[in-house]
Amino acid sequence: MGLSLVQIAALGAAFFLAAFVRGYSGFGFSALMIAAAGLITDPRPFVPVAFLCELTMTLVQARGIRGQIDWRRVLTMLAGAAVAMPFAVTILARLDPDQARIAISVVIFGFCLLLLTGWTIHRRIGAAGQAGVGFLSGLCNGAAVGGLPVAAFLAAQPVPAAAFRATMVAYLTLIDLIALPLFARAGLVTRVTLGAWLLSLPVIALGIWAGGRHFLAATPQGFRRMAIGLLAVLSVLGLVHSLV
Repeated sequence: MGLSLVQIAALGAAFFLAAFVRGYSGFGFSALMIAAAGLITDPRPFVPVAFLCELTMTLVQARGIRGQIDWRRVLTMLAGAAVAMPFAVTILARLDPDQARIAISVVIFGFCLLLLTGWTIHRRIGAAGQAGVGFLSGLCNGAAVGGLPVAAFLAAQPVPAAAFRATMVAYLTLIDLIALPLFARAGLVTRVTLGAWLLSLPVIALGIWAGGRHFLAATPQGFRRMAIGLLAVLSVLGLVHSLV
């Protein structure tokens, strides 16, 4: 990817922080990692790397979350995402680096504002509404931020922290399994992608372990603040992308 040692070290720190957040909250890895990559270089090659890392981290977390996953919600949202994702990948492949940074920053900023307004859902959301959230998530996943619409959707409801975290992990795993072949077909998965993923494994393993230990001591109120605060940080980084 033509990176200097300083850039590689900065990305390594970003990978660790993003993995810590994923271990704690169940989401945010890809958005945070792509946001950091956009400050350093063209973020597009890191999108499939983020997907591979997400899948790897699920293997670490799977045993402790299986009983907390809301599978009906996951599969309904996934159906909507599967329809939208081919369009999103095609669009990303045609964007130049600056356009990609702007698109990512706008998505992150929008969902941050949505949660910071205190938006909540007071009525039951049916299958059509959940599939709609999945469709929006699939569009956003072209920029590796497909978890943000779902995180905003779940955070606006009285979902227990353990179920929130487990459902996010399961959903992100399945949506990434759909996305990777689409990215490969668009020519966005290369040997460099696999090399970057392999180099990241020790860093993300340490980060997700540390984040998981902190989750065990989290209160429901603290968890929600963490989720909203995370999106706030991501939105700030996204704005910086557009200005740098």
